[in-house]
Amino acid sequence: MLKLDHVAIACTDLSEGTAWVEERLNVKLQPGGQHARYGTHNTLLGLADGLYLEVIAIDPEATPEAGHSWFGLDHFSGPPRLANWICQTDDLESAVAKAPPEAGSPRALTRGDLEWQITVPDDGALPFQGAFPTLIAWGQGVVHPSDQLSDSGCRLVSLSVKHPEMGRLSEMMDLADERVTLEEGAFGMRATFVTPSGLRTL
Repeated sequence: MLKLDHVAIACTDLSEGTAWVEERLNVKLQPGGQHARYGTHNTLLGLADGLYLEVIAIDPEATPEAGHSWFGLDHFSGPPRLANWICQTDDLESAVAKAPPEAGSPRALTRGDLEWQITVPDDGALPFQGAFPTLIAWGQGVVHPSDQLSDSGCRLVSLSVKHPEMGRLSEMMDLADERVTLEEGAFGMRATFVTPSGLRTL
């Protein structure tokens, strides 16, 4: 069974992406860290219900150990936008076996006291433009990032994901989450949050 873990905002510049989210949600994000393997850095926002939001960009001062980035950032352009959704599983092997090949293979990563396995395609692209979720399994005993972040007063109320092949893709996801709507159609993603300033959509 897949469980929504977090959503990711991609951007070309972390400061710009962070400001974009802060302006729209009227909250402050917290510093995250660096991902040496893929040459990226991020900022984070704690959400209710064990979720969080991540803003991620290529770190201009880093050289990715893998030779490429991830989250489709090597070819990302334009303004910041919701680019990916990440689902947690207790059985990553089974989830990957059910997923399309484009979802990629599990990669073991660590940062500070965090350790996790996450699916990344060999070229670091986003599977189906991000319509198929990245899969993640946190290490045993790891304190989930949402439990380490301050309460922002924000809660995800809905996530809409559209793709021309969603009928086929949805059959490869063992997901039951009333907040997530999967539809066939022109690609697009939209997340709506309750914030201290009311409803806001990214």
